[in-house]
Amino acid sequence: MAVLQAGARLFCWDTLTAALLALALFLLLLDLSGRWRRPRRYPPGPAALPLLGNALQVDFQNLPESFGQLQKKFGKVFSVQLLWKPAVVLSGPDAVREALVHRSEDTAGRPPSLVYSHLGFGPNAQGVVLAQYGEAWKEQRRFSLTTLRNLGLGKQSLERWVTAEADFLCSAFAAREGRAFDPSHLLTCSVTNVISSLTYANRFDYEDRKLQRLLELLERSLKEDVGLLREVVDSFPALLHIPGLARWFFGALKALLGILDEFLEEHKQTLDPAEPRDLTDAFLLEMEKAKGTPGSSFTPANLRMVVADLFTAGMVTTATTLRWALLLLLLHPDVQRKVQEEVDVVIGRSRRPTMKDQAHMPFTNAVIHEVQRFGDIVPLGIPHMTTRDTEIQGFFIPKGTVLITNLSSVLKDEATWEQPYRFYPEHFLDAEGRFVKPEAFMPFSAGRRVCLGEPLAKMELFLFFTCLLQDFSFVLPPGHSKPSDKAEVSFLSAPQPFQLCAVPR
Repeated sequence: MAVLQAGARLFCWDTLTAALLALALFLLLLDLSGRWRRPRRYPPGPAALPLLGNALQVDFQNLPESFGQLQKKFGKVFSVQLLWKPAVVLSGPDAVREALVHRSEDTAGRPPSLVYSHLGFGPNAQGVVLAQYGEAWKEQRRFSLTTLRNLGLGKQSLERWVTAEADFLCSAFAAREGRAFDPSHLLTCSVTNVISSLTYANRFDYEDRKLQRLLELLERSLKEDVGLLREVVDSFPALLHIPGLARWFFGALKALLGILDEFLEEHKQTLDPAEPRDLTDAFLLEMEKAKGTPGSSFTPANLRMVVADLFTAGMVTTATTLRWALLLLLLHPDVQRKVQEEVDVVIGRSRRPTMKDQAHMPFTNAVIHEVQRFGDIVPLGIPHMTTRDTEIQGFFIPKGTVLITNLSSVLKDEATWEQPYRFYPEHFLDAEGRFVKPEAFMPFSAGRRVCLGEPLAKMELFLFFTCLLQDFSFVLPPGHSKPSDKAEVSFLSAPQPFQLCAVPR
């Protein structure tokens, strides 16, 4: 019996080995044939190894740095092969603007990501951020923009909502009584409450356990979604059929979606069709209208993805920008004093800021924009894909090509910015001190896929920032060395952990 078992194991091992070798040979032939068909006028790039592509030549933990080095050698438009998937990297204001603005329909696609199918993402549940360009995406983008406007975006009603949350944030800072603390958690809680109010008509106490769990899972899920392993699994999604691998690989993201699913279920139980409270209610009402309509994107599965898109995207980028803002004020006390002087003159201490004040505060506005430029929050944007054959900067880009827009190369372009690698608010001021915005400022990307939450983010940044500067001065804790302004880079570019003291004014 033992001999038979050993023989069976040997047979299984030999069969598996043969299957893997056959797969490797097939992929090698596929790779070689793909490179043989490289079209004329295709962008230049580093030589790729069979199967691995350029995986050994780029740092998947810091792609912006790797692409910056390749740009120096191959130019503003170059090609890479991430494992056996070809991609074109666009750098500099001219190439990125031509692709996203002047050829916006040609580049409006998103590359398919088969690994997300294990999270419920599929042809009928694409959300809005990663959805393929087409009627479903257009329908959901229109719905999201219209609903956000109906909920007060661009109106005083939402301003009051954000300002009220800024008051909670200032109270939490004041409770520290001038002691040293890391502001990251409180900033993330406050921004989360704004997007939660819009999607779920609910805000959390900053110590709420469910909120703590939500933020913990979000942080872990962002780390899950980057790196070489992520590229390997995306190139060979069959690996996720290995028992336990999907749970290990996507554990945090799955758990995060599970919490959001709980919110949705609670919402369905309290829906009042006569008084929709938020985006989730609005979607549920559209689902009811769309019943029996073939091809409608208003489905239960898509509701989950749309809300998850807006919730997570709205949380992370604005909170990270505010962290950069406080760090940079800490490192540049002269800038902080100038902002406070402008706040005192234009707003004073007897009322809270409104968006109307922004037009009368050029220096504060310049500082907020320079924080976004210097912080460079999403350095490579979200990948695009060509929807048809196109041409960018004289190079031929075939339909179905992944495009990586190096937004970092735009925000730090040496030909555009006087001090590209320094925090320098004067980038956004003319000789008379008036606010100006160079065309190369595109932290929210550009074109048809420009960030859906840009108007909300701008409102949050201005109101949170001015409320904080109205109430506090931020100083380095006694005995602490100056924190670094070098970023920790993954998908996001975030400040390294730091502490400050919020001294009441």
